[in-house]
Amino acid sequence: MPQVRRSGHEAGRSGDADGDLYAALDLGTNNCRLLIAKPDERGFRVVDAYSRIVRLGEGVGASRRLSEAAMERAIEALDSCHRKLAERGVRRSRLIATEACRAAENGEEFIARVQRETGLALEIVNRETEARLAVAGCASLVDRLADGVLLFDIGGGSSEIVWLDLRNRGGARGYALTRFIRAWVSLPVGVVNLAERHGGMDVSHEVFEAMIDDVSSHLDGSALGAGLSEAMASSNMHMLGTSGTVTTLAGVHFGLRRYDRRRVDGAWLADEDVSAMVAKLRDMSYRERVENPCIGADRADLVLAGCAILEAIRRRWTCARLRVADRGLREGILTELMAADGVWSRGGRGHKGQKGRS
Repeated sequence: MPQVRRSGHEAGRSGDADGDLYAALDLGTNNCRLLIAKPDERGFRVVDAYSRIVRLGEGVGASRRLSEAAMERAIEALDSCHRKLAERGVRRSRLIATEACRAAENGEEFIARVQRETGLALEIVNRETEARLAVAGCASLVDRLADGVLLFDIGGGSSEIVWLDLRNRGGARGYALTRFIRAWVSLPVGVVNLAERHGGMDVSHEVFEAMIDDVSSHLDGSALGAGLSEAMASSNMHMLGTSGTVTTLAGVHFGLRRYDRRRVDGAWLADEDVSAMVAKLRDMSYRERVENPCIGADRADLVLAGCAILEAIRRRWTCARLRVADRGLREGILTELMAADGVWSRGGRGHKGQKGRS
């Protein structure tokens, strides 16, 4: 079962440019994130990481186009990623773009511009691929005794919800759980476009409820349907959330003075704890959210939109436990690339396939 280990050398070069490094880049509506990792016998060890808020999808909901300022911010971040990839000597990588580029009329033009200006060849992935990668990245956090999982990934421009039906999984664990996706849905709402429609700074209770209703309207008649509701009521299921929203809630719940991934990733929150934290954030002023060390200025105008998406999901499907994942698409990409190369098969470490993008 692939496991993720963080190296103490993430912030700088550690001399791993030996051809055994893999990289995953996720350019989303709000963030640009990169992971560089080295396979080991238990999964992989992260040797370098990069994350910057670029808000590429800012204004796309209204204009249907990526703005020049947003593209410039993203290209600056991507240029930093290119330097890291070159310095590390990474040979195997997959570089993806998600909802902002899918939704924008000039998304493909931007991808071509990125290649001209940075040398990076990004691919715009569809929503089904995004949902599968989220499962691959978080599968090691699934309770081994669970009959099913409702996994959700609250993004900047879209939110993916996946039902893993594990009643007949046998001994399958980790990455193998991607075979048990029963149904999935991708909602065209994320923290950026929802906050742009309703406002994210001064959010009254009425505005917060309007956000929830907005998200709920997209859940009506979804592919998840009544079957999931029945399973949630009768089976041993839990939720698994991967997003800045749930990691923020966990950080606030634990009263962290600064965000600590070791405390948050894999943490369990009871249903009443989630309700309490959502209510606490909803009652904070914008200034209080800015000053909270687990939110900060970069997320203060987006976190309540994320809470509204989470509330819409929780009101539709009640669940006693939520597990928090500070991992997601990048870890899913790395897991798929390494699995395709057979790095964990019979102790093999060689590249048995070339299915990933370089």
